Amino acid sequence: VQLQASGGGLVQAGDSLRLSCAASGRINNYYAVGWFRQTPGVEREFVAAISWSGDSTYNVDSLKGRFTISRDNAKATVYLQMNSLKPEDTGVYYCAAEMTRRPSIPPPKTSGEYRYWGQGTQVTVSS
Repeated sequence: VQLQASGGGLVQAGDSLRLSCAASGRINNYYAVGWFRQTPGVEREFVAAISWSGDSTYNVDSLKGRFTISRDNAKATVYLQMNSLKPEDTGVYYCAAEMTRRPSIPPPKTSGEYRYWGQGTQVTVSS
């Protein structure tokens, strides 16, 4: 499984961005997808995750109401809609995938539970 994250950029505080994570390769199973972000000197942190079916999602409490994860399995793409961006949202955003046995299994929330990772996309929010 290959993952390609895109959609990052330089924006001003209060703006919105939508990140995309496109999956490709031999995908014969259901897979959950998570988004993580990393800033200099800080351990990679969990942002959001979604099950294959889309009916099980997790968001970090501090980001609820601003970030929303969704997916379009027909396009093999998972999205992270980020609204009301703040300078502290600046970082490299990574998407990750892990196979699951059933479509609605709650997705993992820790980086160690994901085997497949994208290359990351930079998000910079200026004040």
